[in-house]
Amino acid sequence: MTRPVAVIGGAAVPCGKLMEKPDVPVQVLEHEVLARCVLDAVEDAGIEKTRIGSLVFSHPRVYTRQLYFATFMAHYLRLPADGIVMEVLGNGMTGGLAFDQAIDQVASGRADVALALGTSFELGADTAAHLNNTMRATGDVDFQSSCGFTPIAWYAMDAVRYMHEFGATREQIAMVAVKNRSHAVHNPLAQYRKPITLEEVLNQRMIVEPLGLLEVPPRSDGAVCVVVASEEVARQTGRPYARVRGRGFHHEGAHQISEVPSDMTAFTPATIAAQRAYAQAGVKASDMDFAEIYAPCTIVEVCVSEAISLVARGQGAAAAAAGETTLGGRIPICTSGGLQSRGHPPYVTPLYSVIEALEQLRHRAGERQVRDAALGLTICELGNYNAALMHVMEAVA
Repeated sequence: MTRPVAVIGGAAVPCGKLMEKPDVPVQVLEHEVLARCVLDAVEDAGIEKTRIGSLVFSHPRVYTRQLYFATFMAHYLRLPADGIVMEVLGNGMTGGLAFDQAIDQVASGRADVALALGTSFELGADTAAHLNNTMRATGDVDFQSSCGFTPIAWYAMDAVRYMHEFGATREQIAMVAVKNRSHAVHNPLAQYRKPITLEEVLNQRMIVEPLGLLEVPPRSDGAVCVVVASEEVARQTGRPYARVRGRGFHHEGAHQISEVPSDMTAFTPATIAAQRAYAQAGVKASDMDFAEIYAPCTIVEVCVSEAISLVARGQGAAAAAAGETTLGGRIPICTSGGLQSRGHPPYVTPLYSVIEALEQLRHRAGERQVRDAALGLTICELGNYNAALMHVMEAVA
């Protein structure tokens, strides 16, 4: 059984610091924060809580105080379910997988309404423990991890290669950070909302050459709930919603950093996932009015925008510098502020992208609204885009 699916509501807390150090006597608990998101999301959707049939959670971070988080949340919210109660995990794609599985629950008829939800708290965690977890997830623990390799390092290599191949400048790539901050200024969910200039970006200390402090993502805490429903339920609410038109996924069979030589800047899995999503939706890249791209660093947004055909190969940095991807430009990208400014609570970051897409398609984005937005996309990754998951959505008034 397959039936049309819609996104009918959502809520999130602003990205930033929520988690306290373990020795602080008063703690902010993940389930309390997420419960408020659920209540707000259900109200936003215009449905009764009793209609929820499935709950698909992003797996919580290892720092989460409450274990067996999904089943505890079902109890805490008093939400019996006939569809499924489950957690999913997939690196940076985790929130996207939760969204994808919630869509499947509704499309298959197992639930008329499903929640994709979760928290990602990490700011109270010990820095050394956090870095250790990051390095152990990056590559082969017997090879790359022992060398201290981190995700920012591989993205920096992408940037150097991109500049070498296409003659792009660091200034052009850095304009992505400036552009994203100009969008975040108008996003109440953004972690950083003060405008920045190109000079400020270029003058920040280097994290990994050539990426400076404002070109990489901050550590962030966050919590999100997205309400997915059958289109019949969506119509019954009498409210605007976003119809899910297409979905594409591809994993290239490599774990983030591979010893097999390949094109470092092509991001082929994103291209394949996008082709499948566009085909299923019956649209072209040129039909998109906006895109929310999972891009931890500025160079990633550049490469993904090319991989999914929003800009020509080798022109992503120049397009950003020329204002093509800015609000009011040809194809606005990351109107939320992107990961550098909106924030990056990793396991729920893709759900923040869905929230932004929903706001754009319901024309509720305020000063960051894309004019007459009718079609948009969200895309997320597993790690250096060794895998990509994309969804195309359209506005329904």
